[in-house]
Amino acid sequence: MNNFDFQNPTKIIFGKDQISKLSKEIPKNAKVLMLYGGGSIKKNGIYEQVTTALSNFDVVEFGGIPANPEYEVLIKALKIIKEEKITFLLAVGGGSVIDGTKFLASAALYGGLDPWNILVNNERTFKGMPFGTVLTLPATGSEMNSGAVITRAETKEKFAMGGPGLFPQFSILDPQVVKSIPKRQIANGLADAFTHVMEQYMTYSVDAKLQDRFAESIMQTLVEIAPTMLKDEFDYNASSNFMWSCTMALNGLIQKGVPSDWAIHMIGHELTALYGIDHARTLAIITKSHYTVNLEDKQEKLAQYAERVWNVTEGNLQEKALAGIEKTTQFFHSLGIDTKLSDYTKDYKGTAEIISKRFEKRGWKGIGEKGKVTPELVEKIVTMSY
Repeated sequence: MNNFDFQNPTKIIFGKDQISKLSKEIPKNAKVLMLYGGGSIKKNGIYEQVTTALSNFDVVEFGGIPANPEYEVLIKALKIIKEEKITFLLAVGGGSVIDGTKFLASAALYGGLDPWNILVNNERTFKGMPFGTVLTLPATGSEMNSGAVITRAETKEKFAMGGPGLFPQFSILDPQVVKSIPKRQIANGLADAFTHVMEQYMTYSVDAKLQDRFAESIMQTLVEIAPTMLKDEFDYNASSNFMWSCTMALNGLIQKGVPSDWAIHMIGHELTALYGIDHARTLAIITKSHYTVNLEDKQEKLAQYAERVWNVTEGNLQEKALAGIEKTTQFFHSLGIDTKLSDYTKDYKGTAEIISKRFEKRGWKGIGEKGKVTPELVEKIVTMSY
């Protein structure tokens, strides 16, 4: 097992009707900027619960953060933070709203001239404006980590950011919010969380037995509850396991002491930036070709995954590994998620070359757990995903 440091300061408040506890978590004299997305919280009762809990606070609202948090929209919110002298941020939404809030927490205290540099230069944030979250859409795990991804439509780019100053102070997780989420978004959340685990697990063994078992148990849970989550009727128990699995998939725990990949995400981000494809679906597009191209390096872990998660018992190491890849593709299909780029756009030709050139220009000479996924291999992976 590799050496590691682990500290996660986010307080989780989990369960039914926990939004009512919101007022106890925010500093009494805080001036709050409440951030949310397209307004669904005003239809499902969450807005009313939050505003009731905040009735004794000075609150300014900012809605309209899109599904891929857009830089130009966030800059408008940043102006409000400065003009209104905001002291605390509250994200009420899913990963996009929370990611956007993390950018604002960083940009609000940023000492540089242009906050875009936080993203394009991947500048770490060691101190950000304090913020909390009310999670409305399980998927990204952003409610209990310090990372974010921001899109800029003007340049068709999508960049990650993070740092120890961007952990939420608290996150309220009420599984009842899942009741109002469209099934398409439920499917996205299942695929997103599943891929988060795979990115931290599907590398090579360092004999970190507990991390492997943690990762496998999250994937097994997601597979087990997926059929129930996609049914029309709401199931609180399944939703609880769904919400907590999404959080545990990316709160740092299973990543400690082991190598991690993230090439699927880095390539997938480009597909979202170029075509506006849902983040989770870009991951499903890239997964099979990435693991197939890098089969030699990932074969041992793929075979272990096939055995432990999918109960594959027949075949040699390579055959089990290939079976694991196929089982993953079948899982995405069972969620109603297509796994080819051509399923989403007719303009897919040339995409591989565009992404390869972008990686080359940024100096991303070798990504993945061994730094062996070159721009040339990225081009091959994307072409196989057509």
